[in-house]
Amino acid sequence: MAGHDNERRTVSHPAPMISRLIAARPSGSHVAALDYEIVQEQAAALGRLGRALEAALAALSRYDARRAEAGEDCAAPSARSKGERTRLVQTASHALWCFMVQREACGLRDERQVMREYAVPAEVRNHAGAFGIGWKPSRASETERNDKPTRNARPLTIS
Repeated sequence: MAGHDNERRTVSHPAPMISRLIAARPSGSHVAALDYEIVQEQAAALGRLGRALEAALAALSRYDARRAEAGEDCAAPSARSKGERTRLVQTASHALWCFMVQREACGLRDERQVMREYAVPAEVRNHAGAFGIGWKPSRASETERNDKPTRNARPLTIS
């Protein structure tokens, strides 16, 4: 219980974004209290996801620095090295996507500031999206991408 009180104290002075969100909601003692709790949770989630993004980007940066110090040829990396870096890029891309979704849920739509402040590499930006870590295309997705009709395809029926 004491930890919960400390958490409340640290967010008792909401940032300007939180103040705007609170002001945009209808007033009423019970509704306002609930809305304030929701906004606090949104801000806490945004903070957690921001730290996760920072950690993922730092891991990728450390990995690249180690490779450069070791004199590894970036033009022809080993299969193990390539796989590890791909995993780090996927992790950072997924963290970026989660962070951007939470920012949009909080009403913050401009992603340029995030890309600049977090120094997000273009490779990470290009891999961020709805198909995060572990996503593999299904057979139908592959054929749709190739614009070839699927054999035995049936029309979608909604009952």
